Amino acid sequence: MNLLNNLKTGLKSLFQKQRVDRELNEELQSYLEASAAHKRSSGIDPKAARRLAKVEMGSQGSVKHRVWTSRWESNLDNLFADLRLGIRSLAKSPGFTLVALLSLALGIGANTAIFTLLNAILLRPLPVQNPQQLTLFGDGRAAGSTSTLPNGSWRLFSYPFFREFIQKQQSFSGIAAVNSIQFTIQSSIAGATYAPAHIDLVSGSYFSVLGISPFLGRAISEDDNKAAGAGPVAVASYGWFQRHFNGDPSALGKVVRIQSHDYTLVGVARPGFFGVTVGQSTDLWIPLSMEKEISPGWNGLDNKLFQSLLLIGRLKPGVTSDQANSATNLLFKQILRSDYVGATPSQKDLDSIQHASIDLTPAANGVSRLRRIFSLPLKILMTIVALVLLIACANIANMLLARGVARAREIAVRMAIGATRGRIVVQLLTESAVLAFTGAAIGVALAWKASAALLAMALPSPDPIPIDLTPGLPVLGFTLAVTVFTALLFGMIPAFKATRLELTPALKEGRGSAASTRSKLARSLIAGQIALSVLLLVAATLFLRSLINLTSIPTGFDKHNVLVFSMDSSIANLRQNDPDEIKSVQLQEQIESRVQTIPGVQSTSFAFFTFNDGMWGNDVLFQGIPRTQDNGGPVSFNNVGNGFFSTMNIPLIAGRTFNAHDTHASQQVAVINQTMAHRFFPTGSPIGRHFGMNDDPAHSNDIEVIGIVKDAKYGDLDEPTTMAAYFPCTQHTGFYGNFLIRFAPGTNSGQIIAQTRSLVAQINPNILITSVSSLEELVDRSIATQSLIARLSTFFGILAVFLASIGIYGLMSYSVARRTNEIGIRLALGAQTGTLLWMVLRETLTLLAIGLAVGVPITLASTSIIKSQLYELSPLDPIAIGSAIVIIAAMTVLAAWLPARRASKVDPMVALRCD
Repeated sequence: MNLLNNLKTGLKSLFQKQRVDRELNEELQSYLEASAAHKRSSGIDPKAARRLAKVEMGSQGSVKHRVWTSRWESNLDNLFADLRLGIRSLAKSPGFTLVALLSLALGIGANTAIFTLLNAILLRPLPVQNPQQLTLFGDGRAAGSTSTLPNGSWRLFSYPFFREFIQKQQSFSGIAAVNSIQFTIQSSIAGATYAPAHIDLVSGSYFSVLGISPFLGRAISEDDNKAAGAGPVAVASYGWFQRHFNGDPSALGKVVRIQSHDYTLVGVARPGFFGVTVGQSTDLWIPLSMEKEISPGWNGLDNKLFQSLLLIGRLKPGVTSDQANSATNLLFKQILRSDYVGATPSQKDLDSIQHASIDLTPAANGVSRLRRIFSLPLKILMTIVALVLLIACANIANMLLARGVARAREIAVRMAIGATRGRIVVQLLTESAVLAFTGAAIGVALAWKASAALLAMALPSPDPIPIDLTPGLPVLGFTLAVTVFTALLFGMIPAFKATRLELTPALKEGRGSAASTRSKLARSLIAGQIALSVLLLVAATLFLRSLINLTSIPTGFDKHNVLVFSMDSSIANLRQNDPDEIKSVQLQEQIESRVQTIPGVQSTSFAFFTFNDGMWGNDVLFQGIPRTQDNGGPVSFNNVGNGFFSTMNIPLIAGRTFNAHDTHASQQVAVINQTMAHRFFPTGSPIGRHFGMNDDPAHSNDIEVIGIVKDAKYGDLDEPTTMAAYFPCTQHTGFYGNFLIRFAPGTNSGQIIAQTRSLVAQINPNILITSVSSLEELVDRSIATQSLIARLSTFFGILAVFLASIGIYGLMSYSVARRTNEIGIRLALGAQTGTLLWMVLRETLTLLAIGLAVGVPITLASTSIIKSQLYELSPLDPIAIGSAIVIIAAMTVLAAWLPARRASKVDPMVALRCD
């Protein structure tokens, strides 16, 4: 109760200060009258009695101050007073305030923006129950061939393995299996509506293992996975449910059509849950028992070597990760030995089992290929923006030091009339805090917009990336910590320096010992800025040169004037209508020939893959050619249309490409690249020779080589040269989702896109065009990460040099202003302009030399960290280091030359009058 009364009284004192002050005056006056009356009763003269009472009480203002400072609310009142004074002080120096706020907004905003991305991609836990208990089997990447027993660490798993493992394991309270697919679905809302959707095939344990309760209806259960085809049900994400059913609970029981099969909507996941894969928003979850209905031709429910599932387990209470890892790998080898290699395993199979393993990975943050791609780049960018913020803090500290010297008389007066040093330091730190928090507020606003722009730069895509970039508590907490640290970093030393005054000189001249001691500290800050600028500019130059190296790599094809259409035939029922899939071949040929008639179109072709679109491959065996170290590697395969090589503009080296005679009934043929031809036939021609897939000699006569084409890039610009073979779509039937169009330069691509959409709709309205990109955009997307780092590091490197130049300019301007009288005397005595210029520049060149002497070794020791992010470039590249030194030296000299030149032109009479 006393605490509440004290709080109530304190708040009343703060918000009704005049009334409380009036009451205190009345109380003191009553005390004074009572004391005087007491003295008069002792026989003292009334006037003398009143005077003695005043002397005993002391100054009324002093008494009121002691009373006020004894209360807790006085501290809060002092804070408000310091804030008001700080704001007024900053308002009187708009130039300084604007420069400081801009520096802080850029520095704190950049840190917040990068941390927002880093948090969303790397740090944010899944919105599930106790995510720290989740463990991923492997790392989620593709495990390689599904036809042989894999070696090394397993990453994806088969359904039979999953079923056996969960029956025998003892370390996990539950294990869930998931396989992600993208399809076009038809819902039953307002007739037939089609839309692409991400679908996760999941085990019945999926929602229970993750601890996700449904928002509506029920989750998928083990009963839905008891037998193949037994679970035609679906659970929708909250977002998909809102988009398609407007949040209507009566949607439960409605039908969603996928691949010509109906699924009853039985539940809706709770808001905020989008699956376990970061950067991919799942729309629907359906049971794994429906795999054959989703993907006709797949046999994942029965094939022990069809590895397509991610496995996520929840550790039992008390079981450590090491214990689970040991038990998992022991059981894993037992299952491989008993179920995968038969009763009489070969030595090769035994070796595979011996070297096979499962690496358990913490899954609290979900599964993400983005984490593998952006982990190091985001950490590098985080380091870069932190260094930029340090430079900005050094700049502001220098400016505050100058302000402290200029305010020496003001501070001396305050100390002379009784203000303590600690009280003034607090007031100056409050002023720094006002700067820092205002800059942080502007920075957060910038970061809010910049984070989305950075994500778009890092992951350019026609569709938005489903990553939540809303600043949550971790981001706001990070920004708060950075802001407080920044305020203390640039405010503490200037505040203490400003209060270390010799009062008499300061009161007389307006400056104190800070004027003499500021020089070393200010110069140290400038040298530090130069050193950090060297590091940032060298890193920026390395990233920029690496990006230039990447973009200049020959791709082996012409990326200009080519459109790539992504087509979805999942609702066209091609497989169901024609088991031999001849209809899909005819449909593709019809689309190619009709689109070919559009004005400006030069060639067209379907393809399984284009660029950075994935690949499939295997070992091959040429008839009569022994396996060697050179030709023993895997070969990348692609199924393409007859016009593929002319559309991609991949030159033919020898033989021929595909034509109308290469049909389903004719000899199987292939076109191979130069590397494959050279490795298998270093001295001869492969034209007319035959090969087969895998190691079976009985199939080495299956496919005839009819042509050789130039090597090309298939997945990434920096990928090593690899063997590749192309097969005609007509012999490997199926509808391929990539459709390429090469058009004449100067042709309106928008018209071609519109006319192609119209023609495809006329030919078959169930073939949906889900996206359109240019081939050039696909190539650019493959180096989006490198481009992001190069662009941002270049921007921040230039910003660092600019901030350092401002600091040098400010220091030299201040130094020249302080030496105006000296310069006037020198001019009056006949000093030459060049001599004065050199006098000022010499000081700057000394700082430059110190900064370079410190910065270059630090740079040489640090750049090895970014070696993996550079392409065909040494982290000790002399051009990068030399360019950075030249740029920084030029900017430093220019920043110092301007005030030096101004000093050399001063009028001696004016200068002599200055003090």
